[in-house]
This record gives sequence, C-alpha cells and structure tokens, in this order.
Amino acid sequence: MAYISKIKLDDRNLPRPTPEIDQERKVAIFDLLESNSFTLPERDMNSNPSGPYQLELSIRNRRLVFDLFTEAETKAVEFHLSLGPFRQVVKDYFQICESYFEAVKTLPPSQIETIDMARRGIHNEGARVLQERLNGKADIDDQTARRLFTLICVLHFGG
Repeated sequence: MAYISKIKLDDRNLPRPTPEIDQERKVAIFDLLESNSFTLPERDMNSNPSGPYQLELSIRNRRLVFDLFTEAETKAVEFHLSLGPFRQVVKDYFQICESYFEAVKTLPPSQIETIDMARRGIHNEGARVLQERLNGKADIDDQTARRLFTLICVLHFGG
C-alpha cells in the first residue's frame, strides 16, 4: 500500500505555535493518517521501496525536506524542495487564517463563511503548488496535498 503511516515534524527550532496553529497541526496529522495517498514513482528498472511510509518533514538550510522510511525504518528516499515557490501562498494562508480566527470570535456566520471560502481557496492553491513541486518525486492526491500543505505552513511559520 502506498500511503503515509506515521509522520514526524521536526519543529525543534521553531517558536511555540499559537493554540490555533497547534490545533491546525493536530487536525492535519490526524486526517492525514486516517486517509492519504503517497506513491513513489518507479525509477529505471528498480523500483523504490513500497509503502506504507514513515515521513519526517523538516526545514533544513531553507529547504523543505521529505525523509521517507519503510515500516521497517529503512531509508526509502529523501528529497528537498525549495521553499521559494511556497513563500507567498504560506504568507497569504497565515494572513487569512488570522482573519478567520478573529472573525470566529466576533463576526456573524455569513462573514465567517466568506473568509472561510477565501481560506480554502488559498489552501487549495498551496496544495496545488505542493503537487507541482513533488512532480516526478511522489504522487499524492488532492486531500493528501492539502494536509501536507498545512504541515508545511506549520514548519514554515518559524522557518
């Protein structure tokens, strides 16, 4: 089966997340582990180790790092992605999330819904960027991309 069975975020050097960001992280990890699709492409005549995979996600030297291990904890693959293509969408996502969290406290449901729709649109854009960046490295479905984008945002928050 090609999926992520365990995920670890290397957030040792990041500032403590706000309660809202911490909740977003917990929900994204829970949802990701409940249902995801993560396939490594076959390379030449040899194929990559098949899943399920354990994923360690980190930011090192200003690069997003995916470390994948098999269930037996054997290194499957590691790849690095530039953070550049994510910067603006992550910034926009955090700004709209701040607006959303404030709106929930004071605004009527119709205005909250409008902000939430914008938040989902930016979230979808981030997921699309991730899928593009992973092209040729890993195949993921839309929901997996959305959840991983949330986790990238959490890491990028301090990165």
